[in-house]
Amino acid sequence: MTAVASSPSARSARLGLRATPEQEAVLRRAAEVAHKSLTDFILDSACLAAEQTLLDQRLFMVSGSQYQALMDLLDRPEQANEGLRDLFARKAPWDTK
Repeated sequence: MTAVASSPSARSARLGLRATPEQEAVLRRAAEVAHKSLTDFILDSACLAAEQTLLDQRLFMVSGSQYQALMDLLDRPEQANEGLRDLFARKAPWDTK
């Protein structure tokens, strides 16, 4: 997944944070090395970390019996589902323009 990108002119939300002088120095140096403004560097880094945190939510811990019940469901033969058939027959909203 790629970090959420935005142009500086499209930004309207304001975020504030406090850092130690050492943290600021590290962030400024890293931004320079990356050839980015401090704001762009912090936003890009924060968005990447946020996306990774959200992606990490894909791991679910379950008991052995719960796992087996899931595997049994996945192993069952497919069944007709008119609702899904109807859904997949329609154009996606972003493809209708």
